[in-house]
Amino acid sequence: MTSTTNKPIVIVTAGGRNPQILINAIHARFGSVTVLLEQPESKKLFLKRRIRKLGLITATGQFVTMVASKFGKRFTEKRAEDILRDYGVSDAVNPDVSVAEIDSVNSQAAIDHIRKTSPAVVFLVSCRMLSASTLAAMPCPVINFHAGINPQYRGLMGGYWARVENDEGNFGTTVHLVDAGVDTGDILYQSRVKPSKSDTMHTYPLLQTAASTDIAIRAIDDALSGTLNPVPAHGNSRQWYHPPIWTWLWNGFSRGIW
Repeated sequence: MTSTTNKPIVIVTAGGRNPQILINAIHARFGSVTVLLEQPESKKLFLKRRIRKLGLITATGQFVTMVASKFGKRFTEKRAEDILRDYGVSDAVNPDVSVAEIDSVNSQAAIDHIRKTSPAVVFLVSCRMLSASTLAAMPCPVINFHAGINPQYRGLMGGYWARVENDEGNFGTTVHLVDAGVDTGDILYQSRVKPSKSDTMHTYPLLQTAASTDIAIRAIDDALSGTLNPVPAHGNSRQWYHPPIWTWLWNGFSRGIW
């Protein structure tokens, strides 16, 4: 069998602080990294899909929480800086990393780019779900970095919901193979971390990412060496979303979980 150790790594992301931490850590360890940077999905399309799935009232409440969360991040920068320092990670854009802009990972241009690059692994972090046809077209394993413990906290805001569910022992991160479902693929590695009293919904994903770069590197190392060892996810499986604004405020004021 041909060795994949010299093959490149493709990272697909829509960008942001947390993905940049992983890009930097992976590049520092392996060097041969190409980033495909997706255009963010429009808020209109996002809201339409969420309304269709969950109903107008719930979807609107979730959207308000997302807006509040984005606004509130400016007040948690000190905690964010502490997390970056404590875990020795960087969110600075690295000019040495090759970046190609794409409309969507599901576009033909993105698929062609990946197949031309012929990577040993495609690593997803904060990007669109791969369609069935895109996944079938991938020439190598596809793995995903998920800020939550699967299968209990699939979807969004896994750290927040673990706290709400009185399940802080499952506040953590999963790296898993990608299949057709939402974070339902077989698990490669998981890590758990304890949030501080100063952490909130604004910093949970940053903490989960900064504390878990090692499992991303281990999974990629396995893919490069052809030794991936996925195991099925066990336990209660549930997909989560952003909390509606009333749920977020209730848990915040009554339980101190923001």
